[in-house]
Amino acid sequence: MDKKERFIAAIKENEGFIYKIAAVYTNNTEDKNDLVQEIIYQLWKSLDSFNQQSSLNTWMYRVALNVAIFQLKVSKKSISIIPIDEQITNYQEKDDSDNDERWKIFREQIDTLNLLDKGIVLLYLDNKSYEEIAAIVGITKTNVATKLSRIKEKIKTKIHKNL
Repeated sequence: MDKKERFIAAIKENEGFIYKIAAVYTNNTEDKNDLVQEIIYQLWKSLDSFNQQSSLNTWMYRVALNVAIFQLKVSKKSISIIPIDEQITNYQEKDDSDNDERWKIFREQIDTLNLLDKGIVLLYLDNKSYEEIAAIVGITKTNVATKLSRIKEKIKTKIHKNL
């Protein structure tokens, strides 16, 4: 399999998280599509620099998050509140109105997080281990555990205040 075929297979295998990251770090469909395109372009452009010190999946996550954060800084968009796109939240069961309401409240709290914390939560919700999150985000495993603990407590406190 040549480089192009391997790349296409890797993109197809990981397109779900590419779209999730783009949805979390943008405000509308047009920006999301532009960001997806930029992430894929940067992945292709930097594929030769992948040194296999981590898994391809971990490396792709890292590139995607870095591109998303960089694009936000370059475009000077408001980054304090970025709503999570409905496309990434449609995985819940539709017949449970209690779950719908709880998920909505939880999502609203995630939207208030800063860029790094939002990325960490996204990876955590994507069932990444602390080691994988640390490798992707570029912090220590201990720091990931500390940040997640603080984020969880912050969200829990805000949710209880709003009830």
